[in-house]
Amino acid sequence: MDEGGRKELNAQWTRVCDRLRKEIGDKAFKTWFGEVELGELRAGKLRLYAPTRFVRDWVSRHYGDRVLAYWQAVMPEVTNVEVNLVPPPAPRRAHEIIAMPPVPAPQSGFQQPMPRLGPSIGRGVDEAFQGPEARYTFANFVVGKPNEFAYAAARNIAEQDRPQPERNPLYIFGGVGLGKTHLMHAIWHAIRERDPKQRVLYLTAESFVNRFIHALRTKNTNQFKELFRNVDVLMVDDVQFICGKEASQDEFFFTFNSLVEQNKQIVLSSEKPPSELQDIEERMRSRLGSGLVADIHSSTYELRLSILQTKAESARVPVPTAVLEFLAHKISTNIRELEGALNRVVAHGQLIGREITVEMAQDVLHDLLRQADRKVTVDEIQQRVAAHYNIKLAEMSSPRRARSVARPRQVAMYLAKQLTTLSLPQIGKRFGNRDHTTVMHAVRKIEELKISDLSIAEDVELLKRQLQG
Repeated sequence: MDEGGRKELNAQWTRVCDRLRKEIGDKAFKTWFGEVELGELRAGKLRLYAPTRFVRDWVSRHYGDRVLAYWQAVMPEVTNVEVNLVPPPAPRRAHEIIAMPPVPAPQSGFQQPMPRLGPSIGRGVDEAFQGPEARYTFANFVVGKPNEFAYAAARNIAEQDRPQPERNPLYIFGGVGLGKTHLMHAIWHAIRERDPKQRVLYLTAESFVNRFIHALRTKNTNQFKELFRNVDVLMVDDVQFICGKEASQDEFFFTFNSLVEQNKQIVLSSEKPPSELQDIEERMRSRLGSGLVADIHSSTYELRLSILQTKAESARVPVPTAVLEFLAHKISTNIRELEGALNRVVAHGQLIGREITVEMAQDVLHDLLRQADRKVTVDEIQQRVAAHYNIKLAEMSSPRRARSVARPRQVAMYLAKQLTTLSLPQIGKRFGNRDHTTVMHAVRKIEELKISDLSIAEDVELLKRQLQG
């Protein structure tokens, strides 16, 4: 489709959305169509893309006929509307597994393949790899009280002499979007710059598990072990992913021991400290916490403002101090979201030609700011869940264990853990002074059921959207 045709399609999509919003209301429209994207039109078939299977199925089932009717009203050539999942991005091996040392920059300007790391490395591992994102370095990591200890620990690991690591492993933990992955990549870059001959392996725990499963299926476990136990530095992101996976835990434990015995450095990151990881063997928990554990706290206003100032300066975009202060005050969930908000404001100013002011930022970020201002409480969760399952609100705190009330209670506990900042003991207290282990069991149970029971998955997704709306 040419540029003119695409503009026309976008314009008609806007008209369809306007009609849908008038018919079903702003709230329902935002819930089900807020993240639906316009795809392509080919041979009368129009594709829309939904962010999750649940949204895809709900839109198709409940709004499919109306969406088609509205499209045919503005574009008669549309004979069918198909709602698909957003296509996954092209695989980026840099974020999956990174092997060192890389190839020196080629003189001819084209990218050469990376040399094989050895004859024992399995297929899919010894292909060309790129390094972590270049922008994630120590130089552009903004340091403040919440992250200064983790930053100092990461720099110490990156700059220490080998092969006798002083602190092993380095375990960095903290919430989503606070800078764990940035520090992991910064360590990678610093080691590469300091000693290009070091063999560094960086990957996510999910990739470790998937590759181990593949090795089992293809009977290539010896090759798998050769790769992971013959490096100078092993870096594993989101290590909580190995929880509950016994065989992968065992292999990770043996890999861990092998590297420690060889005086090789291990760097790990996780959302939780070792003591709070669930479904993990005690020997593994002990190993994870046996070195240096460094946490990254939630950001302070001062740190958020400093990050925004640094980002605006590096982008050479004049953003008024009042706007930066406004964003630092309003968006406190995580740094990634904060930077995304600044990007949206700057892009809007550049593309629309609108002056960047606090009022403009409020207008551009209205959805994000409304969500930030919206604080979900346990009372709201209990009321919404009780109404959804048609049980009495008092059952949320009652001692009854019948499934008809126990399952909704578990759903409410799960949502309380997901949507509030309360600790497990605090949540348990709001559900009839239950022990924190009861809440922990409820969270695990609902996580399992979301995978095996479609109705529970739909209930949880719907309740979450209603509470956050």
